[in-house]
Amino acid sequence: MSITLGGWASNEFAFTDEDFERIRKLIFKQAGISLSDSKRQLAYSRVGRRLRVHGLTRFADYLALLETAGPEEWEAFTNVLTTNLTAFFREEHHFPLLAEHVRTKGGRSITLWCSACSTGEEAYSMAITMAETFDTLRPPVRILATDVDTNVLAAAERGVYPMERLERMKPERLRRFFQRGAGANKGHARVRPELRELIRFRQLNLLHENWPIRGPLDAIFCRNVMIYFDKPTQYGLVERFVPLLADGGLLFAGHSESLGHIRDLVVPCGRTVYRAA
Repeated sequence: MSITLGGWASNEFAFTDEDFERIRKLIFKQAGISLSDSKRQLAYSRVGRRLRVHGLTRFADYLALLETAGPEEWEAFTNVLTTNLTAFFREEHHFPLLAEHVRTKGGRSITLWCSACSTGEEAYSMAITMAETFDTLRPPVRILATDVDTNVLAAAERGVYPMERLERMKPERLRRFFQRGAGANKGHARVRPELRELIRFRQLNLLHENWPIRGPLDAIFCRNVMIYFDKPTQYGLVERFVPLLADGGLLFAGHSESLGHIRDLVVPCGRTVYRAA
């Protein structure tokens, strides 16, 4: 029998308005993510996965368990609520700007940070851009790629993708930077090891007080993640990015992320690209 709780029908778990509010507060405190009212069904379906793991039928029981749990369960809770939509060369206009920017550095070593790398497509797009810019698979570039979600980081580090994820890739890029799978790996492609060696993948929560990151950084990509934060959290994040940027360093934001309310810290220098004010 289906019961309706707070406007949502459920056959499996008891889920109340109070449960949803607790989830919203907990994920905001843990990862800075602001869940709108429209995300109620998403919270139900995703956090419901953790109830199944623990053999529970009430969200209230799971949330009570979570609040006394160790870091592993908090990590799992954060992972299920993290949205990881990404693609190779997403918002493609940013990558020529990145290439132009590093060309001004006189061939010195370049350091980049992909701060919400998800399953790795963005970080590898940065690496491909650098290989093309320097015309070598071993450019003088170091890329740090971080994410709060440990599951997607594991996938990113493997660097293996189904071919349908690469359908929009230019054929010459596909040939140069990927190895096609055969046998059991047919239908997949792996990023070349030279590019994987340019990137260090690390777990990092952008809301944590201490980042194990040192500048100066030539560019920071923080795209399509700040949209999940409220404006004070966005401001605090940019306030921490700016001191890490090298002189003239660039901050790349997502297409829906206007930083107009942070003009005292950064100024636009392109389409959703910023420099320190």
